[in-house]
Amino acid sequence: MRLRSKLLSSVVLAAAAIVPAQQIREQPPSYGGPFTMVPGVFVTPISGAPFSATVVIESKQTLADGTVEKRVGQTLIARDSRGRIRNERHMLMPEGTKGMPPLIAVHVFDPATRISYIYNPATMIAREQLVPPPRPFGSGGNGTTEDLGTSTLNGMQAKGTRTTRVVPAEVSGTGKPVTVTDEVWYSEDLHMNLMEEHTDLRGGKQTVVILSIKRDEPAASLFEVPAGYKIVDMTPPPNAPVATAGSGH
Repeated sequence: MRLRSKLLSSVVLAAAAIVPAQQIREQPPSYGGPFTMVPGVFVTPISGAPFSATVVIESKQTLADGTVEKRVGQTLIARDSRGRIRNERHMLMPEGTKGMPPLIAVHVFDPATRISYIYNPATMIAREQLVPPPRPFGSGGNGTTEDLGTSTLNGMQAKGTRTTRVVPAEVSGTGKPVTVTDEVWYSEDLHMNLMEEHTDLRGGKQTVVILSIKRDEPAASLFEVPAGYKIVDMTPPPNAPVATAGSGH
């Protein structure tokens, strides 16, 4: 299949970002872009659909001299039957680097308690935050959306959509209109995107692809802060403004 060969030859993304706790949603967000620091895959915190998977990462950006900078990496994600989620952030490395890149941070969240932790192995600090219930979010902006039908990705059915929008010359930063394209393949079974591809000449091409999906129950320890970390409560005081940034998990 054309889509499958495309995924095997070009699995792309810029950085597997950890989302601040106040931005946690119950539905996958629209792909944000357009620059190379792109949010990692969103893991929906729902019960009854446990899994773990590897996210393959690649970032391609054309530099001013015409050369293409390519960085690669992997990260791990998981969700247990209670809906608890784990989303790691790893460094992006030069092309050709083997193995799992160094771990930068880990985000775990329990939808039952609405407590989020982001812990950093370099500092041994875990930031704790009580997350309020999610607020409704918009559809992600203007653009023309095309239905790509359904396909099988890594043994799972996914529904594809492609959204195209044009950034006017006066605000594109290039002096010319810029076409931005987002392609997303969504799994109803997992309630999350299996593949996201973002194309914008200003930031290059970034794609996030979930591979090696295992439907077994992950170990409970994946959703807990390891021993030895200092836990710091970052929950805002009552009535404090809540950030509503457009990017998702």
